[in-house]
Amino acid sequence: MPAVPSGHGLPGFEETYRAQQARYPAAEPGWQPVHTVYVPADRFSARTVSEWGGQALSLFKAHLAGPGELAEVFGTPDGTAAAVHEKVLRKLSTEPIEDLRIDFEDGYGVRADAVEDAHVAQAAEAVAALHGEGALPRRWGPRVKSFADGDPGRVVRTLELFVTGVAERAGGLPSGFTVTFPKVLMEAYLGQFAGVLERLEPRLGARLRFEMQVEAPQTLPFLRGDLAESLGGRLAAAHFGVFDYTAALGLPPHEQRLDHPACDHARHVMQTAFAGTGVELSDGSLAAAPASERAQDVHALWRRHAELVGHSLRHGFYQGWDMHPSHLVSRYATVYAFHLARYDSYRDRVRAWEEQREAGGGVMDEPATIRTLAAALRRADAALPR
Repeated sequence: MPAVPSGHGLPGFEETYRAQQARYPAAEPGWQPVHTVYVPADRFSARTVSEWGGQALSLFKAHLAGPGELAEVFGTPDGTAAAVHEKVLRKLSTEPIEDLRIDFEDGYGVRADAVEDAHVAQAAEAVAALHGEGALPRRWGPRVKSFADGDPGRVVRTLELFVTGVAERAGGLPSGFTVTFPKVLMEAYLGQFAGVLERLEPRLGARLRFEMQVEAPQTLPFLRGDLAESLGGRLAAAHFGVFDYTAALGLPPHEQRLDHPACDHARHVMQTAFAGTGVELSDGSLAAAPASERAQDVHALWRRHAELVGHSLRHGFYQGWDMHPSHLVSRYATVYAFHLARYDSYRDRVRAWEEQREAGGGVMDEPATIRTLAAALRRADAALPR
């Protein structure tokens, strides 16, 4: 943190400036996963990552044989289609999943305590096995149930059994851990959950952070810049939940979609609240899979998913949820095409600014735009496989 400048006798300045630096660190964007893959806990195993990657790769090879097919399906310009095709192929072959969430909430349902305990132990064993194989995604963790469901004891038990089970089997908690806390209908739940993490930390020898889900209209009013600070820095991210949110608003089922204006409003509130705080933002999901493995059905799914991923990217949400192996193909193809489309022009404009010369084309960049261009280049460098 930079030194606090002298207040020159202005009462309260130095204290306010320190609060600003703590609340809005204005850190440069680092690596953030482009997606989170959700797998119900009872279906999760040490084979999940390889199975998802294998299924996605099979669909890719069957229905996107070359850059021409990719350009036709996704509308990728000819100049970048070859690069996108090569990068997606390499990604699916080497790191199909960047962020993995083992779901004990909506994707899992309510089970008897003994049954959930058994699935927790099974999940912990699988995570430890993946870690031992060097195949555990860079981000990983569980999604627990919500306090709003009225059973915090079950939430705490699942989390405690999971993290201690992984740590015992893996010789410590592997890096990249996070936990998703859903349906935050009351602000007080956030502090209570942060307290649960704080009490677990001494047993694990690790600092625990969590991501909240924004999936209810009641959540929006208490999103604000000092929220992460009030939780001791344990709030790492906020993820939008499209289906619960749109259902709570009373939208008809066919309008439960990420590109609905009501969802745009929620995302913009999230952006406004967390701008400059370092809290990462993620969009939600598409609840659809290809109707069959025929090319026309796979392509239709990819096009719709790509529309939604592109909508998120244009609105400044660089991460989203993927719920089916087919989504990996359209996710990576859309993300890579988005970053490559303007990479060279962004780099040239930054260089022109640094060299104090005209950027050309009538462009007159402001300092804030240059910072945004540089951030976009860093984000692209982190997202694109090398």
